[in-house]
Amino acid sequence: MKSSVRVAFSVLAAVGALMGCGAGSSADGGISADVRAVMNQPRYAGATWGLRVVDASTGDVVLDERPDEAFFIGSVRKLFSVGERLDQVGPDHHDDTPVHAQGTVADGVLQGNLVLVASGDLTMGGRTNPDGSIAISDYDHNEANSLGNAVQTRPDPLAGYRSLAAQVARSGITRVAGDVVIDDRLFQPFPYRGEFDLRPIFVNDDVIDLTINPTQPGQPAALDWRPKSAALGVGNGLLTGVAGSVFSFDLAPEFLPCIGVPGCAAQVSGTIPVDFKPQFTGVFPLTRSIRITRPDNYARTVFIEALQAAGVAVDAPAVKENPVQLLPPQGVYPASSRVAQLVGMPYADYARLILKVSYNLGADTSLLLWGKTQGVDNMDATLAVERGHLARHYGVPESEYEFFNGSGGGDTKARTRAVTTFLARMRESTHFDTYFDALPILGTDGSLAFVRDYAPDPTLAGATGQVRAKTGTNVEGTQAGLLVKGQAFGGYIHARSGRELIYTVVVNHARAADIDGVAQVFQDEGLISAMLWRDY
Repeated sequence: MKSSVRVAFSVLAAVGALMGCGAGSSADGGISADVRAVMNQPRYAGATWGLRVVDASTGDVVLDERPDEAFFIGSVRKLFSVGERLDQVGPDHHDDTPVHAQGTVADGVLQGNLVLVASGDLTMGGRTNPDGSIAISDYDHNEANSLGNAVQTRPDPLAGYRSLAAQVARSGITRVAGDVVIDDRLFQPFPYRGEFDLRPIFVNDDVIDLTINPTQPGQPAALDWRPKSAALGVGNGLLTGVAGSVFSFDLAPEFLPCIGVPGCAAQVSGTIPVDFKPQFTGVFPLTRSIRITRPDNYARTVFIEALQAAGVAVDAPAVKENPVQLLPPQGVYPASSRVAQLVGMPYADYARLILKVSYNLGADTSLLLWGKTQGVDNMDATLAVERGHLARHYGVPESEYEFFNGSGGGDTKARTRAVTTFLARMRESTHFDTYFDALPILGTDGSLAFVRDYAPDPTLAGATGQVRAKTGTNVEGTQAGLLVKGQAFGGYIHARSGRELIYTVVVNHARAADIDGVAQVFQDEGLISAMLWRDY
């Protein structure tokens, strides 16, 4: 099916028609009664819908609801940050992480420092399956707390650090008489959503996975976590409650300031009933997470622990502040000093990870790494350069959107035609196949895996597998429940007729009582997507 969607059309048609001007811009009929019925449900009283559908082969605008309104689109923004980097570096590009010995080695002793130079490798070997593919869960651990549960992947999250340590040992170093340093100067730290500063070094996506199981009422619940390190301990105050009791989960402090200080620990408390049903899976274990607020300090500790396990002694303490004052001038690392290197996964794999599970840190990092190719090293400068780039290369003027990072955080907004214009240009990209494959598939995988409810028309189930779209969600808690500021899909439909469509559907300011209500908005947009598959 992948090759069938690559119907070429001219740049003039893509830019002129998709931006709502030219001969192909008139709408081909109005929104159907059944799509309108979905939009008019009571849950959307006071909400605003946008819908734009474009024929991919001609550029004709098929539907265009509220084309001039700027909508909250959330993570649909990731379509841009991933597409831009994919076009810039290609699917086979990989970010490799070297380790350099700064000093002299005599009789196995390094009289100097061992420096791991962070490259922005998103997984550091921690998602690599035995066959070399990337491990992705439909319910990703990065959203364990916001969604209430997750399914952990199988690979060892510290695999890359263990590989680097083994290479250091094979190089002949048996002892580091100096220190171990993480060089994380590739780009300037970026404040991530009030949680921590994003840096180009990662350990397990910068979270600790908590695995929770009930035991007997009145007894401590079973609690385990990964990765384990002296960098962070976890105290277990979770109790198992009787059937029918109220579930509660608390983490103190929520964002630990002490990573890099000996004895740093988080305390988990609360009650988990014996008959509790974890979200999504319906079975135990339950997964929650702890943010690694200082990934540089944490990475230094786990690397030292991996070195020690590989037989390399380190004189410096494993837990302390990353000693960046010991680093040489940035970029001054001769090839002769390299003693290890972790080869990163191809960017095609990271595009899949970012888009399938809506990996926020990955999208922000991807944009910052794209910025490096443009000669800038911080988010503000990257966004400024991107504005000109999107206008020149993709036909999307800056008046069509408001972007604050690479992932869709904050009040990210765009007009629907900005999304469809970019998607149309990506269809002309040399790397479109990779981009297309990275998108979630309706009713099949990623953030669209659970969108399978096609009532009241079961024939709509034929849309399963025929829609590939990035989802975006912006939810805000209120006293009355949850406010869905924005829920959007943006992607491609291989219609039942064989027609190829580019589309985006979005609703702003819908109300939801709880997370299940938010999931229903997902279902409704999936239902609209299926109706478009059927009707066009």
